[in-house]
Amino acid sequence: MSSSIRLTPLDNTVKHHGHAFHQIVIGLAGHAEFEIEGLGGSIAPLSGCIVPINHVHYYEGIGDNRQLILDLPDDSPSLTGGHRELASLFDAPRYFTLDDPLRNYLNFVVQEMSQPRHADGELLATTFLSCLHARLAAPTTLDNGRALDLDTIDRYIDIHLAERVTVKDLARLACLSEAHFGERFRRHTGLTPYQYLLRRRLERASSLLRTASAPLSEIAARTGFANQSALSHAFRRHHGQSPSQWRRGATASVMTTPSIID
Repeated sequence: MSSSIRLTPLDNTVKHHGHAFHQIVIGLAGHAEFEIEGLGGSIAPLSGCIVPINHVHYYEGIGDNRQLILDLPDDSPSLTGGHRELASLFDAPRYFTLDDPLRNYLNFVVQEMSQPRHADGELLATTFLSCLHARLAAPTTLDNGRALDLDTIDRYIDIHLAERVTVKDLARLACLSEAHFGERFRRHTGLTPYQYLLRRRLERASSLLRTASAPLSEIAARTGFANQSALSHAFRRHHGQSPSQWRRGATASVMTTPSIID
């Protein structure tokens, strides 16, 4: 399947969905708020987000806004064949800001899309993905700064787990820029901030499913998922079963464990 590029505003009401293709959203005017399976972020002009395939995301346009959206099936020419390394962009959700050269290219894409007979969308998408990949995946020199205080980050996440936690919040806690924090965090933990945050949310949800009789909607709220559906989607991807199935299995395991009598 081919990639597509479109220019469109986002509704001023909260909506959510997941879809069977990757997506990149870039702000052109106004603002928008996103939450991609628990990872929140704001999109201003010349910044954007990466939404991997089948990731449930909530979004809302703020006032007058305009976005450039790339829809990228995982079998599109932009992500296969000689360009297959670009698929690593979608290993996890993330937010980014365009540098000056990419801003210039974005302006070219927008102007080209407004022409009755514009350049091939696949070519435009591939060029943008290649440039973005070179920036986001480029190795950085190893810095000698202090190690991340993961205990402090963990405490912050646990205290605010029921709330919207952003990479910007965590970067501010570490007194680093978002880009520097993300790179150092991956080196320190082997995970992106999104993957780490999602793991903490799912660990807490698993604990509550095992020890509490609260309904799934309450557990979702207490662990930072937008609703029961978002919790179930993330839980099924991680554990291979729904929260209800996992809870029944955990309960059965407790009931069949023999007691030890002194």
